[in-house]
Amino acid sequence: MTVEINNESGSEADSTGLVRLAEFTLAQLRIHPQTELSILLVDEDTMSAYHEKYMDEAGPTDVLSFPMDELRIPDDDDEPPLGLLGDIVLCPAVTSRQAAEHGRTPDAEAEYLLVHGLLHLLGFDHAEPQEKAEMFGLKDRLLQLWDAERGVHVHGPSGTAPSNPAG
Repeated sequence: MTVEINNESGSEADSTGLVRLAEFTLAQLRIHPQTELSILLVDEDTMSAYHEKYMDEAGPTDVLSFPMDELRIPDDDDEPPLGLLGDIVLCPAVTSRQAAEHGRTPDAEAEYLLVHGLLHLLGFDHAEPQEKAEMFGLKDRLLQLWDAERGVHVHGPSGTAPSNPAG
């Protein structure tokens, strides 16, 4: 798995942790080990420009996903497809603000948004209630597996902070 990250945001970010999470998540989803992913961390002005240009919405957002080869999670009996997964753009300044609103640390919020962006690259959406339930349920499972992998309990349902962080 080739995961490249470039922090152009001017903000501190756990780049190594984000790459490890991306690799872990893609392995859990059986995405081909030679698939390529790019993660870009940008400042609010850059994210605002991307948000307006690509989504026709003003102001910065937390995450944008730009799929390349439209890869999908393979069925159990299928070989994983090889290709370019795409680009995920995160804005650490927005992520940090949102983290406080959601009762999470900035790193936990960035993890939540990275998995969210990865699922968008793999064709998931949340426009309809059934789509949202499927996408958010998978996101919850992946983040819980990530927590278990590290021996921590950071992510609760739908990416919220756990109600009992010690447990």
